Amino acid sequence: MNGLWLVAQREIRTRIRTKGFIVSLAITAVLVGAFAFIPKLFGGNDTYDVGVVGTAPAAVEQVKFVTYADEAAARKAVIDGDVEAALIDDQTVLADGEINDRLGLILQSAHRDAQIKQAGLTITPLRVVSVGADAAYEGVRAGLAMLLMMMLFFLLIYSAMFVAMGVVEEKGSRIVEILLTSVRPWQLLGGKIVGLGVLGLINLGVVIAVGLGAAFASGLATDLPPGMAGIVISAVVWFILGYAFFSTLAAAFGSLVSRQEELNGVLTPMTMLMTLTYLVSYLAAAEPTGTPARILSLIPPFSSMVMPVRTAAAEVPLGEIVLAAALMIAAVVVVLLAGARVYERAVLRTGARVKLGEVIR
Repeated sequence: MNGLWLVAQREIRTRIRTKGFIVSLAITAVLVGAFAFIPKLFGGNDTYDVGVVGTAPAAVEQVKFVTYADEAAARKAVIDGDVEAALIDDQTVLADGEINDRLGLILQSAHRDAQIKQAGLTITPLRVVSVGADAAYEGVRAGLAMLLMMMLFFLLIYSAMFVAMGVVEEKGSRIVEILLTSVRPWQLLGGKIVGLGVLGLINLGVVIAVGLGAAFASGLATDLPPGMAGIVISAVVWFILGYAFFSTLAAAFGSLVSRQEELNGVLTPMTMLMTLTYLVSYLAAAEPTGTPARILSLIPPFSSMVMPVRTAAAEVPLGEIVLAAALMIAAVVVVLLAGARVYERAVLRTGARVKLGEVIR
């Protein structure tokens, strides 16, 4: 195991200081942080300025009242854009064109409540009791699921490609022959997967930390559904399982070639599988409680993206999560054993592309 950790440390030290890794991490952090402010920028006003002529009404949430001496002054303020609308003697509303639908509803509701209060009536509000999933969070959960789906896909394919490129680079330069004099093939493979996996986790951690920080800074955090800690933990666990599966495939396929130019061709089966997993997870984000999503979230490797997306989009029974995790772990073990066998037999065979069937036989 010492050899594995030595290789892992070498991968981390070598990659984490590269300009490409630092720049891509910074760009990712900026994009994620900016994404949290988009709803605030395009979501319209949080408060409205409304001019008042006469007695100002009682305080209304999201409305700031500005008093004017007469209707002419209020009309000028509306035309100049100083206020969104003006309330004249609690009877007429002046607006520059069509009044904002939301503001109109707020003013109508406030006017109605004032008249009811003047009549001496008391309105007892309905008592609302939730008996199922909170519909108020459905839209937010759907958005989280879509964001999580894209984040996992790009991190998984980005990390797996780095593993494959590293394998081909070492094989093509014949450095692997020197390394294998000090460590065993499975230690070299495992160390590369673990080391680059740590870098993938750093990427994921930065995305989560910046995303949550920006959400609190922009006020978007108040709209986040309960159980965010579970969603975050689920994303991390499933990323680790998905990365272990796909990075092992990438290393095994990468060991079949000696040149970077041949890498895309040999990785086609893996990239097609990852793309299919992405498309299936999109279905799960749209219909998280549907039968196809429930079935596919249990089947490896689709579960590596479908299950965390389902967890973000809706409540998922704990039994299904445990079963999906157990099946995915079993699939990872199988792929690790098979991938290590292919890597060991092919990584020292330089020159022309090695056929997978030949290696297996």
